[in-house]
Amino acid sequence: MDSIVSTEWLAAHLGQPDMVVFDTTKYLPNEPKDGLTEFGAAHIPGARFFDIDVMADPDTSLPHMVPTPGRFAKLMAALGVSNDTMCVFYDQKGLASAARGWWLMGLFGHDRAAVLDGGLPKWVKEGRATEAGEPPAPVPAAFLPAFRPLRLRGVGDVMANVASGAELVLDARAGNRFRAEVPEIRPGIRAGHIPGSANLPFNELLAADQTMLPPDLLRARLTAAGVDGSRPVVTSCGSGVTACILTLAMTRAGLPAGAVYDGSWTEWGGRTDTPVETG
Repeated sequence: MDSIVSTEWLAAHLGQPDMVVFDTTKYLPNEPKDGLTEFGAAHIPGARFFDIDVMADPDTSLPHMVPTPGRFAKLMAALGVSNDTMCVFYDQKGLASAARGWWLMGLFGHDRAAVLDGGLPKWVKEGRATEAGEPPAPVPAAFLPAFRPLRLRGVGDVMANVASGAELVLDARAGNRFRAEVPEIRPGIRAGHIPGSANLPFNELLAADQTMLPPDLLRARLTAAGVDGSRPVVTSCGSGVTACILTLAMTRAGLPAGAVYDGSWTEWGGRTDTPVETG
């Protein structure tokens, strides 16, 4: 299926027995909102909540790191997702954290997944129905993962790449964070960027209504950031969430998706043995 679906498409297919819609909202540490609370107030009818802090490795202090295949399979099965289920992810901002859900599905071998273009804001603006409260408990399913390790990078991989330059690291954070002009949003994290990396703030790939730009404009902006096909791309951000928007954009533009540096700047900037560039 396409990596992005429209609100019109979802409205026409909502309620299909083989489809699950997920609210995948994750607010930043400096945003005074809680995704699950907001989900309870209003969500797309039939949606379930996909908590990226739960769909994560519980044995690390880093936020929402990729879980083991076994943990992911157990959690997805509990949410009623089988290998035949079509999953549509959205978030409450438009397009901020929904791509993380889509990317996780692909990482574990499930390609029947897509992101709702424009998310809940576009859905609501068009006058489409929402519902409140806690959804009914899903019927458990069986999910068998097929982990794709080439889509993932760890700190050791990125450290080696600083020396080799074999892959282009593309950072989705705002330019002022990338250049260390403002402090990081998480305490104790150094400001700056991975040496040799390029900056492409994720919001530059979105239109004013938070839908993703058309493929030709995506290709132009990715090319301007250095994505020219000469090197594989590794996307990064603050904590591995908006990096997935860059990965989604490359897929949408017909380019190889590359990999995601899961620890991203929270890991890199929080260590003392990793080099940092500013400016």
